[in-house]
Amino acid sequence: MHTLRGNAFSRRSLHSCDTCPGRVNILHLAPVPKLPAGSNIQKREGAVKMAAAAAASTPASVPVDTTLNPLVASVKPSKTMALTDLATSMKESGIDVIGLAAGEPDFDTPTAIVEAGVQALRSGHTRYTPNTGTTALRKAICKKLQEDNGLSYSPDEIVVSNGAKQSIWQAVLATVSPGDEVIIPAPYWVSYTEMARLANATPVVVPTGPEEGFLMSPEKLAAALTPRSRLLILCTPSNPTGAVYPKEHLEALAAVVAAHPRLLVLSDEIYEYITYAPAQHVSFGALPGMWERTLTVNGFSKAYAMTGWRLGYLAAPRHFARAAAIIQSQSTSGASSISQQAALAALALGPGGGQPVQDMVAAFRERRDYVSSRLRSIPGVNLAEPAGAFYVLPEMSAFFGPGARAEGFGEVPDSDTFCRYLIEKAHVAVVPGDAFGADSCIRISYAASMETLGKALDRISAALDPQVYTRREGCN
Repeated sequence: MHTLRGNAFSRRSLHSCDTCPGRVNILHLAPVPKLPAGSNIQKREGAVKMAAAAAASTPASVPVDTTLNPLVASVKPSKTMALTDLATSMKESGIDVIGLAAGEPDFDTPTAIVEAGVQALRSGHTRYTPNTGTTALRKAICKKLQEDNGLSYSPDEIVVSNGAKQSIWQAVLATVSPGDEVIIPAPYWVSYTEMARLANATPVVVPTGPEEGFLMSPEKLAAALTPRSRLLILCTPSNPTGAVYPKEHLEALAAVVAAHPRLLVLSDEIYEYITYAPAQHVSFGALPGMWERTLTVNGFSKAYAMTGWRLGYLAAPRHFARAAAIIQSQSTSGASSISQQAALAALALGPGGGQPVQDMVAAFRERRDYVSSRLRSIPGVNLAEPAGAFYVLPEMSAFFGPGARAEGFGEVPDSDTFCRYLIEKAHVAVVPGDAFGADSCIRISYAASMETLGKALDRISAALDPQVYTRREGCN
């Protein structure tokens, strides 16, 4: 016999019931004593009965309120991911689709990095790490930034995250307030504008073209700035253009930035090691007077072929790094412990990623030259030479617009329709330029084998043959 606190039940007992299979123990409760009028329990019982009665009288057909946060409606889904998913779905259904949409190296992660990950598992590195990353990794990142980029940071100014994408998002959210403006040169990576919108800021797009090498001029930057300008996002080497900003060009941009006290710079350097000589990568934060205003993002996905390991980092002055760390602490917390151990091995490969990365970069350069040559052989294609990353962004406006149409498909008014034509008829997945703020272009990733690229370009060339494809009015 047991007496419960509060005397809600005067007695309860357990006994084995011989008539029940398995002799299940049955809980017997003594009758509940009458509660004094006005007691808290009696009031709660009355509230429960009222709620039940209200529910019973509510029609079962009343719809659920499916209202979403208005910010969701302002954000566009990633076309890169959508086309990659479509290509995968078509492959699974038995269609021979070549996917050149995703920015993912086709190489395996270097052996030394993989072995470090395996050893991490065997050694028990399978628990939470500090929110901003292990001390060992943050120290190694500081060493890398000092030696490779001329950037001096302490470990508490580094925030390791689940990919560079998260690092960028946290940098935006930490620095931008509602009503601020975020300056974004176009063509741009698809997520920059949407991250600005999610932060309740206004993306201000500054167009550039192939005739400028897709580099934003200091004059264009100055013309775009207002008192509400808070953040300039630079990506060099660039996704999607492959453009690399020379040091002199960055210095000219820095002179404009210096004249605006509120303006910060987010320098996305995820493709840093994938740069083709004579082009050289320069970190914006290493320029005179720019360290205090610059938030540098980098990671391991692209150069080390570690996309699935999901690891990136932000390096920034302490107050900005702390703000990003607070955001991370309330969202994902620390990154994968196993990936962080693997990242230590990646950084240990040496400057520029060591020989394994340099071998991959040499292969990317060979592919760039091949793809560029094949595209330029198609009449109507205008291509600026990429100096880094693993993308080409050919200007293809001759193939869509008034009068453009494809046999068995119909009219082709824009880059989105053009890419739909290529995936449906040529079975090649590429990304429309409108996703990058450049509707006259398409993006092709050459992070694929030479054999795959050759087959894809054969299909594209055949799909654009004048016998089956009519170009835009005035372009034939």
